[in-house]
Amino acid sequence: MRYLTAGESHGPRLTGIVEGLPAGLTISKPEIDQALQERQKGPGRGGRMKIEQDQVLITAGVRGELTTGAPVALEVINRDWANWEKVMTPEKEVDWESKKVIAPRPGHADLTGSLKYHTEIRNVLERASARETAMRVAVGNITRQLLKNLGIQIRGHVVAVGAVKPQWGNTNQEWDRVAVSEWKVGDQEGEKRLFDQLEEAKRSGESLGGILEIQVLNLPAGLGSYVQWDRKLDGRLAQAVLSVQAMKGVAFGLGFEAAQRFGSEVHDPITYNAGEGYRRISNNAGGIEGGMTNGEPVVLQAAMKPIPTLYHPLQTINLETKEEVKASIERSDVCAVPAALVVLENVVAWEIAQAVLEKFPGDTMQELKRVVDDYREYLKSQ
Repeated sequence: MRYLTAGESHGPRLTGIVEGLPAGLTISKPEIDQALQERQKGPGRGGRMKIEQDQVLITAGVRGELTTGAPVALEVINRDWANWEKVMTPEKEVDWESKKVIAPRPGHADLTGSLKYHTEIRNVLERASARETAMRVAVGNITRQLLKNLGIQIRGHVVAVGAVKPQWGNTNQEWDRVAVSEWKVGDQEGEKRLFDQLEEAKRSGESLGGILEIQVLNLPAGLGSYVQWDRKLDGRLAQAVLSVQAMKGVAFGLGFEAAQRFGSEVHDPITYNAGEGYRRISNNAGGIEGGMTNGEPVVLQAAMKPIPTLYHPLQTINLETKEEVKASIERSDVCAVPAALVVLENVVAWEIAQAVLEKFPGDTMQELKRVVDDYREYLKSQ
């Protein structure tokens, strides 16, 4: 299974092609659209979110809401294209000057991308922009629907934004709160402190990053593999997470805290119950050992840096005069951490679904469900 995306932030549309989905998977367009709309929400989002009304257009590979086994083609229209057509047109008569960028932003792909491709910064930021994640959400949500058919659930919450870390105990009540929280947190008092911090960042022309947690529930043991470096599931999940714009770190289970403990305080004791099979008493490993799922929930955390566009910009260099100037300002968010959580949930869904289909190959959903159910019964009987 593989996918490709194409499209610029202010181009006419984003495009995605997914190949390798089993036939007979029911695709709910409203579910994809809901995920796209969740990606646009959250405190601290910029003016672009008031322009776009993201919805997916499925143009191939689905008939009567069922995948056919052929590649699935998706589009998400950029409504802001109407304001950028003269600047971003693929035609010969293009406006090169009005939106030209010559002051690269520290922390963005601007300068290095311009040097790498011998091109103007506008061409770099248009593709490097997190606008691209709208299509990755659409693609990932299709595989999230596949996983749901197999009883596999993906959920996430915001651990911290900036210096504020709301209380968290992983309780059902907190997860209910996450579902209705603008910040995707389970602590109402912590949410108030997040709003206060956001207002301070706005007044200061600053931006905010944060820490996000993704959990994957009801996975069978044995997804991924230890036999080659590029088949280890934690490695693949880490690469996928770090490919999302602004992500700078990823950890599983205890993460870096494991390095500060004795082994007896880190590793998860194994238990056995007849009819249920093997389990771990704790889950410090975050559900992955030796590059494979071990039957416990996969738990990973990602660190998101603050967005590079600052309304009190940092020093940079004018690429034409080589003089010191202030960095350019593109319309941007102050904080996109809750939105990034939506992106990560669906990026993780893709990698988990890919691991599922590698272990349980099947041309149809009927075959896939049968073999997964059989394997679950096998694990219980060992």
